[in-house]
Amino acid sequence: MSKPQQKLAIAAVERETGLPKDTLRMWERRYGFPQPERDANDERLYPAEQVDKLRLMKRLLDQGMRPGKLIGASIEELGQLLEARPAPEPDCAQTASRCNTLIEQLRLHRSEELRRALQQSLLKQGLQGFVTDTVAPMNQRVGSAWLRGEIDVPEEHLYTELMQNLLRSAISAHGGGSSPRILLTTFPDELHVLGLLMAEAMLVSEGATCVSLGTQMPIADIDSAARTGGFDVVALSFSAAYPARQAQDGLAELRHRLPGETSIWAGGRALADRPCAIDGVRIITDIRDTLAALEAWRMQHTN
Repeated sequence: MSKPQQKLAIAAVERETGLPKDTLRMWERRYGFPQPERDANDERLYPAEQVDKLRLMKRLLDQGMRPGKLIGASIEELGQLLEARPAPEPDCAQTASRCNTLIEQLRLHRSEELRRALQQSLLKQGLQGFVTDTVAPMNQRVGSAWLRGEIDVPEEHLYTELMQNLLRSAISAHGGGSSPRILLTTFPDELHVLGLLMAEAMLVSEGATCVSLGTQMPIADIDSAARTGGFDVVALSFSAAYPARQAQDGLAELRHRLPGETSIWAGGRALADRPCAIDGVRIITDIRDTLAALEAWRMQHTN
């Protein structure tokens, strides 16, 4: 007798596929897929075959395809699409060469040359492309170079200062935005602001209204600011140095404090390296996922 297929709850599907729960629910309403079953408590249960399809869809979405183009395809057709598409190369030769040049300028303290090179990249790529294709890989390269002893603390600080100034200037050029209103900050003991600036740059480019409180805000103050300012979303960043368990505990407390209608988005290396599911909190594992979070929020709140 064959063993019945295991059915997964929505939190487990989120962990298995990397697709956030609100995206799964949105697709269910908009496209009619996935089609979960319901248990005795009316909770969603996803058959293994649907989870397999969702996993393939996520891989294709990461390569730039749209969900509407994939929903109607079978598992076999999705597999054929994956085989036909070239493998993604996030660290392609061109990006590696550009990053190596920037690292060398940084190592030699050629700050003006480095600033001009970064500015040129921003002008060529646009703000979102600059964040995903220059800032993100450069952050990894600078961190690796520091660990290998190729650069020292002063060079790391120089890079951070230049990049922060460049992003702040580009963000301010966008002026005001529309909904949602997003409050950006970090918890106490989180000193790194670059992740916040990257998220803000992605979001203002899509017309969101962003207000940054900077770093190290107590949870009670975040709650107060979000309520007083009427913010729709609170977005937080956690660098690799921040303890993942401490981040999870803080997010759970903040979720308990904030009104249910206030969304919480949390991202950064600390959470990407140790994926977790926190009820009522959207975990953003890649900087590009900020756009998916924004789209999902707007879909949910469209009148």
